[in-house]
Amino acid sequence: MFLRTARYPKRGNVKPETEVLPALPLALEALDPAGLGRKRAIGRLMTRTARFLTDAFLREGFEWLLPVVFSRSTDPLWPDPGASIEKRLEVELYGETVRTTLSMIVHKLVACSLLHPRLFVLSPNVRVERRERQATGWHAYEFTQFDFEMRDAVSHDVMRLVERTLVGLLEELSQWGRDDLAVLGRPGGLAVPGTPFRVYDREDLVARYGTSWELRLPQEIVAPVWVTNIPREFYDFEGDQWDNYDLFLPSYGEVLSGARREWEYAKLLAKMARDSVPSENYGLLLRLSREGRLQPSAGAGIGLERLIAWIVGARHVGEVQPFPKVPGRVYDL
Repeated sequence: MFLRTARYPKRGNVKPETEVLPALPLALEALDPAGLGRKRAIGRLMTRTARFLTDAFLREGFEWLLPVVFSRSTDPLWPDPGASIEKRLEVELYGETVRTTLSMIVHKLVACSLLHPRLFVLSPNVRVERRERQATGWHAYEFTQFDFEMRDAVSHDVMRLVERTLVGLLEELSQWGRDDLAVLGRPGGLAVPGTPFRVYDREDLVARYGTSWELRLPQEIVAPVWVTNIPREFYDFEGDQWDNYDLFLPSYGEVLSGARREWEYAKLLAKMARDSVPSENYGLLLRLSREGRLQPSAGAGIGLERLIAWIVGARHVGEVQPFPKVPGRVYDL
């Protein structure tokens, strides 16, 4: 199923010399029959997951948008300390510079304000990660997010929605995906966490673990947990603390990132200036805010490949992609 192995620290372990680098997944055409069987089982679980998520959100009153690939405006991913972009892809279309989608956050904010009070989209994300991130087993340079946004919502609304959806998904897969889980070495089904999930403040985690808290926390928890108050991009709401939230999974790490959103013009502009974010890249968003047309909202994005990797116990997130997109390596397909 994999290309190679090498010595490397496992996520969160403090003894790197004793751990093993997740092996790189083989291309689809290079898999043996057993590897193809695992890949097929993963694909069926991905199908059930996508169907469950879309059905669940449609029942909650969300509307389904189609994705965007090229745009003048896309997520700056700055100053998020977790971002690690080697290069940003730009092309010329009709005499204008456009960028591949890093995330559809700007599109979500505009669509949620003007058109769809509740929306979701299966959004392609192209993030050319630094080559060394192939060693984490948790990064891909092309992936899909289940992105959603809710007008006039607050953090609590999003967290409760995600919790009941994730619990329902794990129950569904444990019942109807048990044959595929057995192929993947999980014949007993999946552990279903209780709700509400535990919440940690980032400042408390820094005090406990230091700056490596994002690596240490997943090795300490046994169920999904929320982490709040993370300094991040200009569109995350900031008062006395940052009103945002990431969902962390045991042994794997962050699978969801979200926030209550900034919508007031002066605050958006001031935060862009503070963080050296070029305001000209977000002219439409700023104009809508200045005109009072940008509405308060909250939302999040769930990494589908990361979610499935946790569910199936994959050693590398590229294992759950039919055509792996591993940092530092380019496959034929």
